[in-house]
Amino acid sequence: MDLPLLDRHSVVPLYYQIQQHLLERIRSGGLKPGDAIPSEQEISERLRISRMTARQALRSLCDLGVTYSRQGKGTFVSAIKLEKNSREVLSFSEEMQASGSRPRSKVLSFELAAADFEAAQALRIPASEKVFSLRRVRLAGASPMGLEWSRLPARLCPDLLRNLDPGASLYQALCEHYGINIVAADEIVEAGQASAEEAKLLRLKAGSPIFLFTRTAYAQTGLPIEYVKSTYRADRFKLVNKLRRPERDLPTRLMSVPNIATTLNDSIG
Repeated sequence: MDLPLLDRHSVVPLYYQIQQHLLERIRSGGLKPGDAIPSEQEISERLRISRMTARQALRSLCDLGVTYSRQGKGTFVSAIKLEKNSREVLSFSEEMQASGSRPRSKVLSFELAAADFEAAQALRIPASEKVFSLRRVRLAGASPMGLEWSRLPARLCPDLLRNLDPGASLYQALCEHYGINIVAADEIVEAGQASAEEAKLLRLKAGSPIFLFTRTAYAQTGLPIEYVKSTYRADRFKLVNKLRRPERDLPTRLMSVPNIATTLNDSIG
């Protein structure tokens, strides 16, 4: 693979020149997801720069989320970020299937437990009531994408331990075995940093950026069915939404000219 001719007299740092060259190769498709990036040692030797400068260039690409490192194996181009649609209530399995990825799960625990205050409040049940607690690492193929901790009232699905394959879709099992369809959800999204435990499970560095989701999902009757706290890799997901400005907020002069109003709505929608 070609590497850039460095301008050693430029005010632009050498590491940044290397980063921009590799970034352009990735954006143009010259380097595809899964392709290996030249190693720190190779960049250092071929460009006659310090290992520290080469390391800084590679680390900056990882910080941008366009590459990832595997200890002892090297640095590789990341897959395109998956869209997490905040307009639809989809399970992880449904999201992965929609993107053409194969959803998988690694079960950390699946048990009957007493609801804590937070879960009880969200599910509108007494704190002493039993819930099914399901913790999983969610994967796309072999890549860990996120962590999920779901809790459901045991009285709504009393034999869930027997009927649910914890590696499969929870929403599908609820529909097939109990006639429960998830149709709505309240969801809060926050930014955070991966703890040491989260980083280990998601194959990240501690402190890496993550998305934190807190969701309460409801059946058509309005009954809360699931309370789930999720952690997703910020380098593998992007949040997508569609916004539309209320018509009452549009200037009167635009509302009086239909073609302009329509164009404005389409452009911002």
